[in-house]
Amino acid sequence: MLMRSFSLDKSKIKVLLLEGIHENAALYLGENGYTDVECLNGALSGDELEKKLQSTHIIGIRSRTELRKSQLIKTPKLFAIGCFSIGTNQVDIQDAKMLGIPVFNAPFSNTRSVAELVIAEIIMLMRGIPEKNALAHNKIWMKSFNNSVEVRGKNLGIIGYGHIGSQVSILAENLGMNIFYYDIEKKLSLGNSRPVSSLNELLKISDTITIHVPLTDLTRNMISKEQITLMKNGACLINASRGDVIDYKAVADGLRLKQLSGVAADVFPGEPSSNDKPFENDLQEFNNVILTPHIAGSTLEALANIGTEVAEKLVRYSDTGSTIGAVNFVEIALQANASKQRFLHIHKNVPGVLGEINHYFSSRGINISAEYLQTDPDIGYVILETESELDASVLKDLKNIPHTIRVRILY
Repeated sequence: MLMRSFSLDKSKIKVLLLEGIHENAALYLGENGYTDVECLNGALSGDELEKKLQSTHIIGIRSRTELRKSQLIKTPKLFAIGCFSIGTNQVDIQDAKMLGIPVFNAPFSNTRSVAELVIAEIIMLMRGIPEKNALAHNKIWMKSFNNSVEVRGKNLGIIGYGHIGSQVSILAENLGMNIFYYDIEKKLSLGNSRPVSSLNELLKISDTITIHVPLTDLTRNMISKEQITLMKNGACLINASRGDVIDYKAVADGLRLKQLSGVAADVFPGEPSSNDKPFENDLQEFNNVILTPHIAGSTLEALANIGTEVAEKLVRYSDTGSTIGAVNFVEIALQANASKQRFLHIHKNVPGVLGEINHYFSSRGINISAEYLQTDPDIGYVILETESELDASVLKDLKNIPHTIRVRILY
């Protein structure tokens, strides 16, 4: 296994921010002493990415840069990953964890932006605007009230009642819609929203369905031919979650059969890696479909908030060892080090490791002034503080303890 240890002054910690991450991130890092920050507008992949990772300690990415196990195992210095997005599918987070690398994201910062776009799409689809707009651009005047209804009094079905789903719920209720939702976990209903007991029940009663779930084995292709046939005739469907939760070929068939009267899609199974790459999808032939290039959460406000939120988590981890907000790591919340030194030890969760660590310090007459430990089935994360002034050679001894993954020292 590639053994990792770390002890550097902040100014020597190299940070790489890709894909045009908002300047707030670099500003926050700089304000906190991280001056070696490289910002690139595009995504990286292949040899180019691997070369950059050789000298990078902290990396920030959005959705187009992928960090897979094959790359992560070749990163001798990398100790933290920031996903400046809600999702973390672009990172092999379990493999990152077993390499001692926490992954941080921004689950809240673009919630409002996504919710606003969904509300706009609900109104546009239920009024039949996409088709009328497309025809007008082709010099066809279709002034008609067919398939054009107010959203007030209609049933909105929300699949996934998390941060975004619940925000959509609040906004839609203020428009006079009846809100129903389905979630595999029990959630607190906001306003007059009501949970239903099954996905099938939600599909049958809703005039419009909007999806807000992560991509898991349970959600992959959760909307396909079978589910579309259960929906109200002429219902609308919106996907601003993950591309693989919908079978778009089945959706296209639903549009051809008039089972669906309109669709909005912001995410797709195969998305271009950059703006100069072609985009193809089964829904492109339909005028009554809104297609957007994964921009539901891409507003200036959201990008600014995300830049700050993720940068704060990266700095807090680098400065204190705090892992609050990590998606793949045990969580320990700590303030700045009050003692002389703080040691961070990440190891496989097997019996005896903590005893070995404590024995190392006690056998050398080193007093431990504070100790924190959290474990999950895979790893243990222990933080120790000492009043001693120990040199970096301690790191070599600590990393030689069996089952050690990573050791860091904070002054």
